[in-house]
Amino acid sequence: MPPMALKKKVQIKNRKARFEYEILDKYTAGIVLRGTEIKAIREGNASIAESFCEFSNGELFVINMTIQEYSHATHFNHQPKSERKLLLNKQELKKLEKEVRNSGLTIVPLLLFTNDKGFAKLEIGLARGKKQYDKRESMKERDTKRDLSRIKKSFNN
Repeated sequence: MPPMALKKKVQIKNRKARFEYEILDKYTAGIVLRGTEIKAIREGNASIAESFCEFSNGELFVINMTIQEYSHATHFNHQPKSERKLLLNKQELKKLEKEVRNSGLTIVPLLLFTNDKGFAKLEIGLARGKKQYDKRESMKERDTKRDLSRIKKSFNN
C-alpha cells in the first residue's frame, strides 16, 4: 500500500521579520517535534511571528514558536509554546554561534513549511536589526512599488 499522498503544502511566514531585520544569510533546518505537533502544523495551526532562535549547550532552539493543540488529540496533546530543537550540520551550528557571539547578530525564523516527504522544516535567517530610518525607507520603497504597479495596471487597461 503506497504512503498517503499529502495534498496540502504548509507555508507559514514571519512577515514581521523582513521588516524588522536585514537578512544576511538563510539556512533550512529540521525541527524536532513531539506527538501531535506535526499534525497541528499540517492543519496550519502554527505561528512564528514572535519567535526567535537561541543557542543552549551548542544546540540551536527555536523559542516562542506557537503550535496550537491538535483538535483530534486525546490527553496526549502537546504544549503550545515550548522550546523546539533545530537540526543543522555541525559546521553550520558552529558558524552561526560564532556570528551571534562576535557580531551581535540574531537568528530569526522566516518560514515554516513542509517538504515533499511531509517533514516540517524551518527556514531561519542570520539577521541584523534595522534602525528606525531603515524601516521608513523600506516602507517608502513598498509604497512606491505599489503605486507603480497601479499606474501600470491602469495604463494597460
